Amino acid sequence: MQIERYLSVDLASEREIFDAALTELVQLRAVERIWAHDPTLWKSDPAADIELSDRLGWLSLPDDFLAPDKLKDLQTLAAECKSEGIRHVVVCGMGGSSLAPEVFRITLGSTAGNPELIVLDFTDPTLVRSVDARIDPNKTLFLISSKSGGTIEVMSFLAHFWELTGHNGRQFCAITDPGTSLAKLATERLFRKTFLNPTEIGGRYSALSFFGLVPAAVAGIDVPRLLQAAQHEKTLCSPDRPPDQNSGAYLGAFIGGLARDRRDKLTLLTSPGLSSFGLWVEQLIAESTGKEGIGIVPVVDEPFGAPEVYYRDRAFVVLRLEGDDNTALDRTVDSLRGTHPIIVRQLRDRYDVGAEMYCWEMATAVAGALLKINPFDQPNVQESKDSTARVLKSLQTQLPDGVRVMPEELWRFLDQAQPGDYVSFQAYVTPLPDIEQRIQELRRRTRDRRKVATTLGFGPRFLHSTGQLHKGGPRTGLFLQLTYQPLDDVEIPGQPYTFGTLYAAQSLGDLLSLHEKGLRVGRLDLGPNPLTGLDALLDGA
Repeated sequence: MQIERYLSVDLASEREIFDAALTELVQLRAVERIWAHDPTLWKSDPAADIELSDRLGWLSLPDDFLAPDKLKDLQTLAAECKSEGIRHVVVCGMGGSSLAPEVFRITLGSTAGNPELIVLDFTDPTLVRSVDARIDPNKTLFLISSKSGGTIEVMSFLAHFWELTGHNGRQFCAITDPGTSLAKLATERLFRKTFLNPTEIGGRYSALSFFGLVPAAVAGIDVPRLLQAAQHEKTLCSPDRPPDQNSGAYLGAFIGGLARDRRDKLTLLTSPGLSSFGLWVEQLIAESTGKEGIGIVPVVDEPFGAPEVYYRDRAFVVLRLEGDDNTALDRTVDSLRGTHPIIVRQLRDRYDVGAEMYCWEMATAVAGALLKINPFDQPNVQESKDSTARVLKSLQTQLPDGVRVMPEELWRFLDQAQPGDYVSFQAYVTPLPDIEQRIQELRRRTRDRRKVATTLGFGPRFLHSTGQLHKGGPRTGLFLQLTYQPLDDVEIPGQPYTFGTLYAAQSLGDLLSLHEKGLRVGRLDLGPNPLTGLDALLDGA
């Protein structure tokens, strides 16, 4: 039976694996138990029951946030910004509090007459300075967004912009959970408003809550339309639909069932208009499944390739936007049919991104049941935070022996990757288009040469996204840090370190965490001009 929005399904030789996963979901009564908030679907450990059962608030979000009181709060803030001539809204967040706003910003954009949305989730001092240069502090609203209320990057952004605005609380809103230190600080400093999110929603499942919807609303995005698309998808994921007719369970059987069969490199191919969606999916999949030595490796925004460059560890999901220029996408999909398992989902318009988010959340919960892991914890995320704090405290700068990679040693390092591995490019450089284009070319050459999946994350954003998978997932990653030396730094008021120091500490802290786990990691410094450094790498490759 064809499920709405599944345009086509081609399972190649994996039909039995997929059918077995669907059958297992029926036997587990997986969908019904998810809706019943039954924690034993994932783990039988009584210690985990409370956390698991308290992390399913995302199931009802489309209905909850269509409630008149919540819509009124969003619409009131948006109207105030518009009437007061606010020109920019800067989201200061990390991970779950920044990635959904970034997808909404790129996919849907600000509407005419509304403030331009900027998402800041990089401690790179070059980027902090670039935001300062773009805005008029007196005509900017800052959204300080943190579930925990104490994220070091977010609090550093707050300290910086608090000074820049002359301590004007009217230019700040907080988005956080009840009872956090940020909620208290917002009251003390007379922030314009504090949005308290429901506590039973994990950060990476919070796209359709205040964390995603406040930035969307002030940018003039049609929030009711976005939520109505998700609400429709909710009906397609309802407990009265069996897995083979259930939108989210069907996708979950595909990604979870095939991952158990060693097709754990989940490769997302998208229409041009949906290119940013992978930023959000990447965190959802990586943090939810990458633990206990197993996990699904999300591969997003990798350049299209011919069938022969993909090893048998791939499973493909295609998001196709109706009316977009899909020429290259459709050509690639047609070439893959019969050789790799592939699912094509059709989005009617860009607002279907809300529906897609809901579907992937359900699919991830289902995949967790098949993999027998808790999809709502992130046991290894704290490691890099602790390593960063240790580096900041000691001002350590020394690299461990054997991790420095010289430019002429690039391919000697990358050639360690074998089929079934993945190569993670971890870029601690400013994510400008020209720089990203060159790293994408490096990805393409690596994949074509070694037949391995490649990923790209800009730091420190990826620490709150794929970092959990890198440390807790399968030990098949080869990690290459690309770093540069910022020429200008920015002070962090009230702290003994600068943004440049924090940025360097996050890079080194993550490298130390990977190295201490015995994982294959190297660092290649691109110098003060990363564009020149990357050109030299590509010329020599």
